Amino acid sequence: MRRLYAIAVNTFREAIRDRILYSILFFGALVLVISLTMREITIGDQDKVVRSIALGAIRLFGSIIAIFLGIGLVFKELERKTIYTIASKPIPRWLFILGKYAGLMGVIAAELLLMGGLYVALMSTQQGFPALSVFISWGLLYIELGLLTAWAILFSSYSTPTTAASFSLAIFAIGHTADDIKMFASQAQSEAMKQLAEVVYWVLPNFEVFNVSELAVHSQPVPGDYILTALGYGLGYTAAVLAAAVAVFSRRDFK
Repeated sequence: MRRLYAIAVNTFREAIRDRILYSILFFGALVLVISLTMREITIGDQDKVVRSIALGAIRLFGSIIAIFLGIGLVFKELERKTIYTIASKPIPRWLFILGKYAGLMGVIAAELLLMGGLYVALMSTQQGFPALSVFISWGLLYIELGLLTAWAILFSSYSTPTTAASFSLAIFAIGHTADDIKMFASQAQSEAMKQLAEVVYWVLPNFEVFNVSELAVHSQPVPGDYILTALGYGLGYTAAVLAAAVAVFSRRDFK
């Protein structure tokens, strides 16, 4: 546990020093602030529009950070040639992957806390303190970002950052259109296309499971059984993807 903690802390410290991370956070915060001005130019329920844009910004920029952190996992170690030192030491590769993942999730937690704190401060000035469903939506978002980070780590364990980024973005897009893929499968005329769509739907992640933003925007409660189902799905799927990442990374030759 001590070695796992050391790797996680070192990863966290390295990540928070990255200037690109602060650039992403800056633009995320800027969108949150700008969302307040949307109140004056929107039609209909202005408060709900503002909440929808702000919560969407947190989700979008959180996903960007998760992908950005995950795809550089192995590449940065190779670039600094520290991976060769790590590979030569009696540190199990599974411990390295889990330590890195824990450190990255620490950074994502800090990012959500910062963005969430800004959201609460800004919304409180206009609409009052956010409903409980808003905080639940952030908790489920954290699980979603953990799964997305795991996929990015899996891709980075055997490919270049460019390839890993492309694959991660594809997973992100597919994960948020999974319900549409299922609908397409039910309506497809070709049996082969229908089976392919079914496989894609059941094998690849469905990120919409974690998206309760609509309930949060309307300040409606999130059912407890739904939360437990989403947690079980997210944690189980993340464990499976991390296990695959460990298996791939363990077979990689750095000599």
